[in-house]
Amino acid sequence: MLNFEELKSFLDEKADFYNNPDFIENDPLQIPHRFSLKQDIEIAGFLAATISWGNRKAIIKSAEKMLDMMGNSPYDFVQNYSEKDLKQIEGKSIHRTFNGEDFAYFIKQFKRIYKENSSFEELFKVENSEINFSHAIERFRKSFLETEKHRSHKHVSSPYKNSSSKRIIMFLRWMVRKDKRGVDFGIWENIDQKYLSIPLDVHTGNISRKLGLISRTQNDWKTVEELDIVIRKLDEKDPAKYDFALFGLGVTKELF
Repeated sequence: MLNFEELKSFLDEKADFYNNPDFIENDPLQIPHRFSLKQDIEIAGFLAATISWGNRKAIIKSAEKMLDMMGNSPYDFVQNYSEKDLKQIEGKSIHRTFNGEDFAYFIKQFKRIYKENSSFEELFKVENSEINFSHAIERFRKSFLETEKHRSHKHVSSPYKNSSSKRIIMFLRWMVRKDKRGVDFGIWENIDQKYLSIPLDVHTGNISRKLGLISRTQNDWKTVEELDIVIRKLDEKDPAKYDFALFGLGVTKELF
């Protein structure tokens, strides 16, 4: 097992290696990278992140399908769609259990949110006493999903229900994390990246256990917080950069 300094050096090197524009090409992150308008990036990013489970090629294809339905101008579509547009969308299949009905519901919620806010950033503010995004995600859920029950609610997971909330955490990394590499956008100026966590899934979980970063066997919110403790010791200002290291090690299977 590596000691702390060796572990930091190893993970810094891997994070540095994978955090470059080549990373974007085969990743769902390429979807929001097609846009320059902040709101387009937010909508395309949130949709791509929401359907990010399974094969990455399939995810990108499904995200492209959604962009096509929005005339490749997500924000403009959200502002100006007709009921007929939504009806057409509702009947489509999109990606696995995320269907046209879910997509149409998301579009309606986007419209309402942008009526009240200039950016999604307003809904993810972290309070001073908080140490991560768990409460911010819950406040966002409340605001985005409102109180009416809808099948789409299962697509926006909750740390309060002990979900690792991998897809929202990934979306937050894209929007919040700032560096000069051109992978993450860092377009949310008022949220500090020190609150970011690692998007935890089967791969990052397994790699983290192999490296001795976590001991819990489930991939849930408690494990996200366990991993938080270690990555913040490695770099308290930019803990989420280690997502690149863990992801890269998962793809290359270097540790297996």
